[in-house]
Amino acid sequence: MVTPTLTTTTMETPPPPPPPPHIVIIPTPGMGHLIPLAEFARRLTHLHHDNISITFTTLSSSSNKAEQTILSSLPPSITSLTLPPPSLSDLPSDLKIESLISLSLSRSLPSLRNVISSLPNVSAIVVDLFGTDAFDVAEEFNIPKYIFFPSTAMTLSLFKHLLDLDRSVSCEYRDLPDPVRLPGCVPLRGSDLLDPVQDRTNDAYKWVLHHTKRYAVADGIFLNSFEDLEPGPIRALTEPGSKPTVYPIGPLVRTGGSEDSTGCLEWLDRQPSGSVLFVCFGSGGTLSLDQLTELAVGLEMSGQRFLWVVKSPSKVSNSSFFSAATSDDPMGFLPEGFVERTKGRGMMVPSWAPQSQVLAHTSTGGFVSHCGWNSTLESVVYGVPLIVWPLYAEQKMNAVNLIEGAKIAIRPTAGEDGVVRREEVSRIVKALMEGEEGMGVRSRVKELQERAKKALSEGGSSCKALSEVALKLRQNNNNHNNNSVANGVSGDVKH
Repeated sequence: MVTPTLTTTTMETPPPPPPPPHIVIIPTPGMGHLIPLAEFARRLTHLHHDNISITFTTLSSSSNKAEQTILSSLPPSITSLTLPPPSLSDLPSDLKIESLISLSLSRSLPSLRNVISSLPNVSAIVVDLFGTDAFDVAEEFNIPKYIFFPSTAMTLSLFKHLLDLDRSVSCEYRDLPDPVRLPGCVPLRGSDLLDPVQDRTNDAYKWVLHHTKRYAVADGIFLNSFEDLEPGPIRALTEPGSKPTVYPIGPLVRTGGSEDSTGCLEWLDRQPSGSVLFVCFGSGGTLSLDQLTELAVGLEMSGQRFLWVVKSPSKVSNSSFFSAATSDDPMGFLPEGFVERTKGRGMMVPSWAPQSQVLAHTSTGGFVSHCGWNSTLESVVYGVPLIVWPLYAEQKMNAVNLIEGAKIAIRPTAGEDGVVRREEVSRIVKALMEGEEGMGVRSRVKELQERAKKALSEGGSSCKALSEVALKLRQNNNNHNNNSVANGVSGDVKH
């Protein structure tokens, strides 16, 4: 009789699941950079069903009340961290914004390096358009690096082709006799290109060139736009084989309400549907005293209802870029008797209003905007047609894009001195709120409003792109953990 031999098989214990991805997001100073990156972080946590860690790392030079409101609204899975302030006291007072933003980040790299080395399992670093110096730290730790581009596909196309332009053009771009033609974009006059490239001898231009050179080594670019809004440039940017890969994931706009201490929402509740023109030049935009006066008188002459976020005048059009507010009482600069004469049909609020809630309100029928891209996307999301009034940065490019490309805006004509006179203000306001021109852009923006909803809904183009981004970040995380195991480390980031 054969006695059976009992054998025991040892079951290998399966490896533990990798820890959740840890993403470090680094917005450079400015509300126009902070707001969409905060919304991007929220979307990532939603797509990962909160199984993700995000460290949202801001520079203290950009700290203000408006910023703190955004940061305090982030969900618990997002940790907000502020780097120590870099020394900027040696910089000239007339330094351009793009140079100041870039230097703020580059001088914060030692602090950022310390943060990255202390965080476990960092699987990606995401910077915005002027944050590419952080790539140095990402490369030290072998971490994938991405750019969140908070502007248009047209502007991204310019960034992608700027080195070629720099080599082929000998004059200042504003002196070019022929339009600049970017793939898939409407033609642009050289004088309409973004501000920091208008003086090629200035450090701001050199910084823009510096950043655009580094775009080529990014592992991907997340674009805050969507195909139906910019079909031509997005098709060109996403052609098969194009590097780096561009993911059109917009429109990402601020969600959730803000506490309204101004009373403007209650005032809107009392106005007829679609009757109010909202006038706001963003967190950073300011007008000269002459222009402020002409705008006020023009609004009065138009006879239209309006809600105006008034800021103290300045000769520098982006003077409130870092503070999102003005120091003096702006109401003191309005024409004498203006507030009393427009009482009932006009409301003025100093410095700030809950913009997304104002644009979402049924009484709002038009928007005078500086063409900042966040404001533009909000106008599309809420279906509000635009009067475009570009002030700085890439806003002239945006204006051309919105008028000739998207066809959702009209624009006043300025005089030779650059000031839009009261008669022209009155004309353009009535054209938007009452005229045939306004009816055309209103119809088109309502159409784009529906397409924006579709893009972000299940199966929509931006929803698919966001899902691709989430998948890519998970893959980065798995690869990072596999490499860590192979190297005999636990997954923490080491020097």
